[in-house]
Amino acid sequence: MRRPTSCSSSLLFILVLLFLFESWGQRLNTDNKKPSCDHCNQQLFCNCSHNGFTSVPSVTGSALSLDLSFNKITAVTNDDLTSHTQLKVLDLHGNGLAEIHPSAFDSLWSLEQLDLSYNQLTMLNYKWFSKLEALQQLNLLNNPYSYLGSPPVFGALVRLRKLALGGPSLKELRRGDLSGVTQLEELTVHANNLTSYDAGTLAHIWPLGHVTLSLHGPFLTNVTLAGAMIDDVSYPETPIILKDIHLIGVQSVQPFSKAAKRRIRYLTLHNVSVSDEAIVDLLVVLDGVPLTKLTIEDVTLMGEGWWGKASKTDHRSIDEFYIRNLVILDVYKFTSLLQLGFLLEYPRRVSVINAKVFVMPCLTSHLLKNLQYLDLSDNLLTDLTLVETLCGTTQTLKDIRVLNFSGNALKSLSTVSRLVTKFSKLTHLDISRTGYSFMPSSCPWPSTLRFLNISGAKFTAITPCLPKTLEVLDLSNNNLKDFTLLLPVLRELYLSGNKFLRLPSGLSFPNLQTLTIQSNTLNMFGKTDLQSYQRLENLQAGQNKFVCSCDFVSFVQLELRGGGGIQLTDGVDSYICDSPFYLQGQPVDQVRLSVVMCHRVLFVSVSCGLALFVAILLSVVLWRIHAFWYLKMIWAWLKTKRNSQQRQQRRDKADTEALISFDAFVSYSERDAGWVENFLVPELEEPSESSSGTRSTSHQPLTLCLHKRDFLPGQWIVDNIMNAIERSRRTVFILSENFVQSDWCRYELDFSHFWLFDGHATGEAAILILLEPLSKDDVPKRFYKLRKLMSSTTYLEWPQEEEKREEFWRSLRNALRGNDN
Repeated sequence: MRRPTSCSSSLLFILVLLFLFESWGQRLNTDNKKPSCDHCNQQLFCNCSHNGFTSVPSVTGSALSLDLSFNKITAVTNDDLTSHTQLKVLDLHGNGLAEIHPSAFDSLWSLEQLDLSYNQLTMLNYKWFSKLEALQQLNLLNNPYSYLGSPPVFGALVRLRKLALGGPSLKELRRGDLSGVTQLEELTVHANNLTSYDAGTLAHIWPLGHVTLSLHGPFLTNVTLAGAMIDDVSYPETPIILKDIHLIGVQSVQPFSKAAKRRIRYLTLHNVSVSDEAIVDLLVVLDGVPLTKLTIEDVTLMGEGWWGKASKTDHRSIDEFYIRNLVILDVYKFTSLLQLGFLLEYPRRVSVINAKVFVMPCLTSHLLKNLQYLDLSDNLLTDLTLVETLCGTTQTLKDIRVLNFSGNALKSLSTVSRLVTKFSKLTHLDISRTGYSFMPSSCPWPSTLRFLNISGAKFTAITPCLPKTLEVLDLSNNNLKDFTLLLPVLRELYLSGNKFLRLPSGLSFPNLQTLTIQSNTLNMFGKTDLQSYQRLENLQAGQNKFVCSCDFVSFVQLELRGGGGIQLTDGVDSYICDSPFYLQGQPVDQVRLSVVMCHRVLFVSVSCGLALFVAILLSVVLWRIHAFWYLKMIWAWLKTKRNSQQRQQRRDKADTEALISFDAFVSYSERDAGWVENFLVPELEEPSESSSGTRSTSHQPLTLCLHKRDFLPGQWIVDNIMNAIERSRRTVFILSENFVQSDWCRYELDFSHFWLFDGHATGEAAILILLEPLSKDDVPKRFYKLRKLMSSTTYLEWPQEEEKREEFWRSLRNALRGNDN
C-alpha cells in the first residue's frame, strides 16, 4: 500500500519542478526580450539615437542605415546584428561601448560606413573587420586603446577610403599597423599623446587625398616624431591639416621643414597658437615652397605683428590666404600690416573671417595688388570704416571680382553701392546679414555686377535700386510681401523666409530658371501661377503652411513624380499639409482626396442626375402600386382627425338622431351622374310615377346627400365629406366600370371610401349597387375593404329588364330603412 503513495509523491515532485522551470524560463525570456526601435523612414534610415538603449534594439531587417549613437550600449553580442545583411551604415558612437564579440559584424557583408568613435574600447580586434570587405569608412577616434594591435586590424578592408583613428590614449604607432590600407581619400590621426612612432608607418598609403593630424604633444616634446609623421604624409597634391599645435620657438617649426622638402601646396593650421618668432621662422622654412593655399583657423596670435624679418623670403606662389576665428591677445599693440607687403602683393584670394576687424586701412588695401576675392565677413566693419577700407581711388583693388561684407554692422545700402561702383570687374557682392532696412529709389552699381546677396536684412519693399544686370539675387530672410521689379536677365531668385502670400509674377523675370521661396506664408500654388514663368526649371517652395486643396495636391504630386515641366528640388518632406485639420502634418505626396471633394460640380451633377433617375423610377413604381393614393388618403385622414374631437363633443351635447339629416350619402362616378339624377333621385325622393310609366306603391320620401347639391361651398372638401357621412344613416356606392376605371370619383369620394371602411362604420351602413356586372376582382386592390365587403355583403344589381325594377326599388328602400323595421 505504500508503493503507490511513493509513486504519487514522486510524480507530484516532478510536476512541481516542471512548473518552476517553466516559470523561470518565462521570466528569463521576459528579462532577455530585446527592445525594439521603429523610428525608420521611407528610405529605410532608422534613427534610434538618444533613446537610452542598453543593448542593440530589434530593428527591421531591411534597414539600410542604423543610428544607435548616444545610447548606453556597452556590449554588442554575436547575434545582435545577424539579420542586418543589407545594412550599409552603422553608427555606434557615444555609447560607452566596451565589448564587441569577435563575430558581431560578420553578417554585415554590405556595410559601407562604421562609426565606433567615443566609446570605451581598450583594444582593437582584427576579427571585427575580417568580413567587412565592402567597408569604405571607419571611425575609431577617441577610444582608450594605446596601440592598434597585432595582427594588423585593417588587413581585410580592401575598399577602405576614409579612416579615423587615435585618441588621448594612443601611445605608439608601429610599422605594419596599417598594413592592408593602400589608398585613402581621408586619413585622420589623433596623436596628441603619441610617444613612439616608426618612420614609414603612414608612408605606404598612396594615393592619399586628405590628411588631418592632431599633434599637440609631439610638437611640444618630440619634434622629431612630429617631423617623421608629417614627412610620411606629405605629397604635393595632398592637403595637410595640423591640429592642436603650439608654435612658440624655432624648434616647434622644424617639423615643417620635412613638408617643405616635399613641396606641399596646401597647408591648414587648426586650433593653433603662434608667436611672432614662430611666424617668422615658419615663413623662412616655407621660403620658395610652391604653397598655393595657407589656411589658419582658430588661431591665437601671441605677438605684436613684427614679421618684417621675413621680408626677404619668397612666397609669390601663395594664391590664397584663409584666416578664420582669429584672436590677437595684444590687439592694441599689434603693428601695422604695411611691413607685410612681401606677403600681400601676391595673393588673389584673401579671407579674414570673424577676426574682429573693424577697419582695413587704405594703405593696406593698396598692397593687395592682385586681389580678386576679398572676404571680410563676420567682423566689425561699419559704413564709415568701409569707406576707409575701399578707399576712393580707382587703383585700389582694381581687379576685385568678389566682395563679401556679410555679417557686419552696415546700415546704408546707398553707401556700399556708391563705394563699389568704381570696381569695373566686380561680379559678386555679398552684403547679407547686415542692418539694412531701407532701400533707396535708385542706386549706382557697376555694370558688371551679376550676383547680389542681401539676405538676412530688414527690407519690407523692393525698389528700382536693384541693378538690372543681376543674374542671381538672394533676398531671403527679409520682410518682403511682394516683388514686381523687372529684372530681365535674372536666372536665380532666392526669397525664402519672407512673407509672400503668393508667387511673384513671372513676367518680371523672363529668364528665371531657379526660384526658391521656402518658409513664407504661401497657402498654395498651381499650374496657373507658374504659366508666366517662361524658363523656370527648378522650384523650391516647401516649408510653407499649405492648404491641401484638390488642385494643389494633384499639381504637387505630379511635379514630385517628375510629370510636369518644373522640378520641385527641395524634396517631398518639405511639402506638408497645414489644413484642413484632418490632413494637418501629412506629406502632400501621401494625401489621397475623395472624388466628392475634388470634383464637386461633377459629383453634384451626377448625384442629381442619379437622384432624379431614382426619383422617376420610384415614382413610376409607386404609381403602379397606387402608393400616391394611399399617401394622399393618409394625409387627408391626419388633417381631418384634428376636427374629430370637435365633432365628438358636438355629438355628446346633442341627440344623435337630431344630427341625422340624410337617409343616405350617395358615392358615384361622374360618368354615372345621369343614372343617379334620372333614376335614383326621382325614385327615392319624388315618389310619383316610376320610370316604367306606372305609379309605384305609396311610400315615404327619402332624403339623399349628393355632393353636387348638398356640399357647403367655401368649406374644405374633407370636412364636407366627413359631415355628409356623419349626418347620413347609410352610404350608397354606385359601382360600375366607370367607377373602377375613373379617377375614383374625384378626391372627396376616394376619401369617403377610406373613412367608411377604416372602422368608422360597419358593413351594414354601406349599400352596394351594381349598375352593370362587376366582380370584386375588377375593384382595385387598394380598396381592399371594399373588395372584402363585396365578398361578404349582399349587393343590389340594377336590372336591365323593366319588369324587375319595381322589385329593385323596393329592396333598396327596405335596405335604406332597415333601422326602422
